[in-house]
Formats: sequence, structure tokens, C-alpha cells
Amino acid sequence: MALLKVAGLTKRFGGLVAVKEIGFSIAPGEILGLIGPNGSGKSTVMKCIMGIERPNAGSVEIDGIDVAGWPTHKIARQGVGIVFQHSRPLQRQTVLEHIKLALLPDNLLMLFTDHAVMRRAEEIAARVGLDRVMHRLPRTLPFAHLRRLELAKAIARNPKVVLVDEPFAGLTAGEVADFSNLIGSFRAEGHAVLLVDHNVKGVAALVDRVFAMYLGERVAEGTADEVMRNETVRAVYLGGKIETAARPERKGKGRTPLLEVRNAGVLYGKATALDDVSIHVGEGEFVSVVGLNGAGKTTLFNAISGLVPYSGAISWRGESLAGRTAGSIARGGIVQCPESRELFGDMTVRENLDLGGQHLEVAEAAKQLDWLFGLFPILQSRQGQNARTLSGGEQQMLAIARALMMKPKLLILDEPTLGLAPVILEQLSKALETLRQTTDITVLLGEQNVTFALPHADRVYVLEHSRIVWEGDPGRFAEEAGTGYL
Repeated sequence: MALLKVAGLTKRFGGLVAVKEIGFSIAPGEILGLIGPNGSGKSTVMKCIMGIERPNAGSVEIDGIDVAGWPTHKIARQGVGIVFQHSRPLQRQTVLEHIKLALLPDNLLMLFTDHAVMRRAEEIAARVGLDRVMHRLPRTLPFAHLRRLELAKAIARNPKVVLVDEPFAGLTAGEVADFSNLIGSFRAEGHAVLLVDHNVKGVAALVDRVFAMYLGERVAEGTADEVMRNETVRAVYLGGKIETAARPERKGKGRTPLLEVRNAGVLYGKATALDDVSIHVGEGEFVSVVGLNGAGKTTLFNAISGLVPYSGAISWRGESLAGRTAGSIARGGIVQCPESRELFGDMTVRENLDLGGQHLEVAEAAKQLDWLFGLFPILQSRQGQNARTLSGGEQQMLAIARALMMKPKLLILDEPTLGLAPVILEQLSKALETLRQTTDITVLLGEQNVTFALPHADRVYVLEHSRIVWEGDPGRFAEEAGTGYL
């Protein structure tokens, strides 16, 4: 009998169907990987199981008892534990005290500790590798130890079903191996484990089966190998079949590198977002950085743009960017078009563009505007329309056009295809090719959609779990890295 059985699970937020009729089951001693890109509905499924969100329809059975819609604390009592991605420990309690709190029954009449509780807490601390730091406060611990603490608290509750959210985010390769062994120990003890992650590759060696979601719906289910070969999954993650195109040589390609990133590292709190990343972008090149959601692409671009602090070195035209403000870097020629677009929604298309070109002389700004209207004709007819009323594709065109109004020497595009229809992707692809053929702008593109990224690229970097794991030309990518990208 399955310890966890989900059937017909549906969750709506207003008119948005975040989860649609999802169903799966997990037997004792089994690990199911729930995967999907950002926005696919994974976290919502997990929250519905845990009672953090109340489903609109469907059932969630724990050991044969339907708990759908129950309060979170009652679901926990029924035997569900969760290992959160982001640890929020009590800052005045030691590691051992956190574990002891998890061991105590939720009954005010039984709030006492005895020697058995102490011994059990010490055993759990040793099991997860915290025995040497169990008397320390959480704020003194590295990020990996905080993740171990979340695991320790889950073990203390001895749940029938364990939900693990993004287990490897922010961990080094060695820490990933240790964490995998700890999660695998749940299987040996007969627990049912639901492991939520972005991609198949990260969990393939650990899970028994994989359930893939996209836009709230099931797209595939089976072994990790079967799911990685599934055409729908490949279309979701790669954008379709991996293809390359003939890339005409650009005048000036291969001249002195404009941008060089050496051994860059970025921490968000104690979590590693970039780890020893090195890339270079030559003048006149089109370089693509491909990677799944959460790999670190946006963090890399934000470091280059001066938006986040970093270790290592980043140089522009041979001079260090250390200490320069984001505004100074943008005025110096590095302009980023962010994934979130960051348009001024209550301002018109023309006003957004004028903001981008505010530093230009009037005649120069008018000339640049005319060129952009040729590149994106739809924006000319929408000049008086508020940005928030545009379609997603039109907003993306406006975001790119606003960046180009600054006349960048290096244009950074972060996930420009996110959420766009195929017809819009084709228009963006043509616009990028026009940039390539008619301007000397250097482009650094970050994409999950490999189908979009490869045809234009001179070189490709693959970013995986905060590290560069592959570099080469698009043809080699299709032969070597493409099959392992998922």
C-alpha cells in the first residue's frame, strides 16, 4: 500500500490553474523525483500535500487517510515531514536544542526532556554529520550544515512521508554527494520520499521514478532515463530538437576580449550561487550561457552588471570593474536586459524608450529610435500604449529595445524567450540575427532554451549548479553536451 497517494490534485489562484489533476503514488522505501522548470507547479503540489495551500479538488492520502485540506499541523501529526530549501532556524538555540525540540511531542503536558531524548538527539546529530557542531548556534554554521539541520529535524519526527524541496541548491559537488546519501537513508528505513528539483540530471542517481510537470500538468512519468528521452520533456527544457545553423563570420570577431570573468563566486547568505566561474567574451562575439533554471545565469549577469557583490575578478576592456556602480558600468557600455524585464508599466512604450536614451543627444536619440522601430515594427504602432497593456512578447521586445537605446557595446540578454509563444521566438531570433549582421554589438545571452540559443552563438558555456561544466562551439555542444543537458 502506498504511503503517499495523490489523485486529481487541482489548485487555482484566481483564473490561473497552477496544478491540474495531478496524480501519483509513492510506496514505502521509494523516492519519487518531482521535476519541472520554474512555474511548472512543483512547489504548489508540495504545499498542497503539506497543507500550506488548500487544494480546490483532488485527494492526498497518507497511509490510506485523505488529508487534503487539513491544517498543516494535523498533516504533520499524520506523518508528513518537510525539508525546506531555505532554512529559518531559531537563532538563540543550538543545533542540539533544535533537534530536541523536534523530538518533543506536541503536547504541553509533556514538555520535558529526559536522558533518552538527549541521547536520541545526539544520535541524529551524528547521523547527519553535525556531531562536531551540535553545541553551536545556527548563525555560526556554513550553508551545508544548515541544510543538514533541516534533515535532522525531519528525521527526529520520524515521518512516514518526507518532502524534500530543492535538496542540492547552493551545495558544492562534494556536499551534494553527502546530502544524497542522507536522503537515500530514508529509503532504507522504509519512508516514502518526494524529492522536488528543477531537472532530471540532478536527481537521476537518487530517485526510483521521475514525475515531470510543466505549466501545472503532468508531461511524463517513468525512470530517469525514460523521462530524459521523452520528447515532450526535451521540448520543455531544450525548446525542441537541438540544431545548429551556419554562422557567418562577423567583422572584427576575435579581437581583444571585451569582458573577462575570472574565478567569480557569489553567495546569497551562506548559499553558493556562483562557484569559481570563469568566462570571456571577445569583441564581436555572440556567446551563449545555457543552463537550467537555478543554475546561476542571472547571478553571473548581475555580478557583471555590478548588482551583487562577488569574489574573483571581472574586467572590461582590460580594466577591473571592482568598485564601480551599476550605473557606471551601464554607461560604460555593459547593458543588461533582465529576465523580469523591469518595465515601467504605467508609462507608455515611447516613454520607456526615451528613458533608455536619456543620455543621448536629441538627434542621436531620434536616429536610434528610428532604427529600433525598424528592428521591432510593432513598437512603433504601440508608442502611446502603456507598457503593462502589451502582450508578453511585446513587453520583451520593448525591454530589449530600451536596452538598445543605451547604445551598448555589450548587450546581456537574460532568458529573453521565457514564456513566449513560438511566433514571438521567431521574431526575436530574426532581430538577433539582424544585430549580428548589421551592428558591432557584442551579445552575451543566458538561456535555458537551447534551440533558441545555439543558432546564433559563436561559443557556448554550460552552467550547472553554479559552475561552468562545459565550453565549446555549438556544433560540439550538439554532439557532446546536448544529451547530458537534462
